[in-house]
Amino acid sequence: MSNRGDVLALLRENARYTNEDIARQTGLTESDVEAIIDELEDEGVIKGYTAVVDWEAVEEGDEAVRATVELNVTLDRETSYTDISDRISKFPQVRSLRLISGDYDFDMEVEGDSMSEVSHFISDKIAPIPEITQTVTHYIMTTYKEQGIEFGDGPDDDRLSVSP
Repeated sequence: MSNRGDVLALLRENARYTNEDIARQTGLTESDVEAIIDELEDEGVIKGYTAVVDWEAVEEGDEAVRATVELNVTLDRETSYTDISDRISKFPQVRSLRLISGDYDFDMEVEGDSMSEVSHFISDKIAPIPEITQTVTHYIMTTYKEQGIEFGDGPDDDRLSVSP
């Protein structure tokens, strides 16, 4: 893996690593790490840094309601997938949007303060887009792993202890 790839892999593992941490793990100097990160940010390779949140551990009232929405579209000669994604991506409720292969065209993750807010957003803002022919909403009930991080209390050991 290249130096850039090593730095990216470590940042994906933990975006809070310091330049010193990354330098120690890669054998690069801190100034080399800083230059690589600056370059990756300037080129738009690194788009931002975010926290992975276990919403079930958040105090009641502060948690977000999330849903995955399947979107089917019909394109015409004047409209492309990029045109549709540009329209949808502008909404702050849309946390992620991906063009995918399979039974539907886009996979969209939406976030709101309540199921009602999410439902109204989809029915009032997304479904009326002329090229969208179908939406199927799946509310996220429990998350077990996100962005490579497992949730829960840690490894359960259901074995009984044996005394000599």
